[in-house]
Amino acid sequence: MTFRSLLFVPGTRQDRFGKALDAGADAVCIDLEDAVPPAGKGEARASALAFLAQPRSAVVGLRINGVRTLEGLKDLVALAESQARPDFLMIPKVAAPEDLLTAGEVLPGLPLWPVVESAEGLRRAFEICAASGVAGALFGGADLSADLGSTMDWDALLLGRSTLVAACGRSSVASLDVPHLNIADPDDLTASTLQAKALGFTGRSCIHPAQVAAVNAAYTPSPAEIERARRVVEAFDAAGGAAALLDGKLIELPVIRAARRILDRA
Repeated sequence: MTFRSLLFVPGTRQDRFGKALDAGADAVCIDLEDAVPPAGKGEARASALAFLAQPRSAVVGLRINGVRTLEGLKDLVALAESQARPDFLMIPKVAAPEDLLTAGEVLPGLPLWPVVESAEGLRRAFEICAASGVAGALFGGADLSADLGSTMDWDALLLGRSTLVAACGRSSVASLDVPHLNIADPDDLTASTLQAKALGFTGRSCIHPAQVAAVNAAYTPSPAEIERARRVVEAFDAAGGAAALLDGKLIELPVIRAARRILDRA
């Protein structure tokens, strides 16, 4: 379950659910956590479950509240007792693999997306990403920066990003970078998304439909990248799986793996 882009939509804005599906993101995630004030949790929960009980042609997930909170437990119970079935369940504030157990037992078979957004969660990221049912993980940069007392600058969060990417890579699950919080700065959105891609993130989350196109473009291989990847694979195959040279550059297994990832994404 790999997405170039994932668009969050507040659970309080039922009028935006359909519009979010039309924004072009690979996945939409209805948010019952950060985007919903305490007084609106019940209403947002009911709206989300009603929407998720309807037939749909797009990939739609649900971000519940933390499973160590009363609202999170209410979300799980309501979802289990309803006819609604999201395509995946995003769980915030995951600090240990044990935080995923209840969701996995109450909703068996539902792909889980933990949000790693604390120092403790980062410390146990490899265990979290290896837990049963995990399909991918989201880097919660805003909460992590608050936990660490750091800024959200790229350099300040580089260790956190790198750690999560490595944890996801070790378990062969997808990884999404934190949303770009400044909607009015599309140039930095593109630049930082390309940095996240270079670091190894398989996609990025978005908080506004206007961000989707730039994120999709960054994670869509260009015709030149696709052609180069095809030539690499052809040269390797022609050499019978042995190391080969292409345009003066050595081609061996790590290069082949990267080329095949590009072709798979294309």
